[in-house]
Amino acid sequence: MADDFRNRPLLVSGFVATRMSDAERGPQVRIRTDDARDRLLLEGELAWVHGPRRQELATVCYDDTLRRGEVSLRDVAGASPSELVRIIKPDLDSHTRRGHFA
Repeated sequence: MADDFRNRPLLVSGFVATRMSDAERGPQVRIRTDDARDRLLLEGELAWVHGPRRQELATVCYDDTLRRGEVSLRDVAGASPSELVRIIKPDLDSHTRRGHFA
C-alpha cells in the first residue's frame, strides 16, 4: 500500500524548454518538498520521470510554490503540460537490476 502512495501520478503544471545559449539547462523536475519526501527524493539527486511516451532521468529541485500533486519540468522529453507523470527514485542498490555488469 505504501508503494502505491509513493508512486501516485503527478500532474505536469509547467514545462520549460531551454536553448543551447541558456545558462541553466538540462532535465529537471521541480516538485514540492512534501511530494518529494513521499518518494524519498532529496534535492539535487536524480529521479526517473516516467511520462506517457518515455522515461528520462532528471535532477530534483524543490519548489513549494507548486500545488500538491503537481510538478514542473524542464527539458524532459516525452511529457507535456496537463499530462500525468510518475517520479521514481532509481533503485541503485538491488543486485537483481544490475544485469551482467556486476
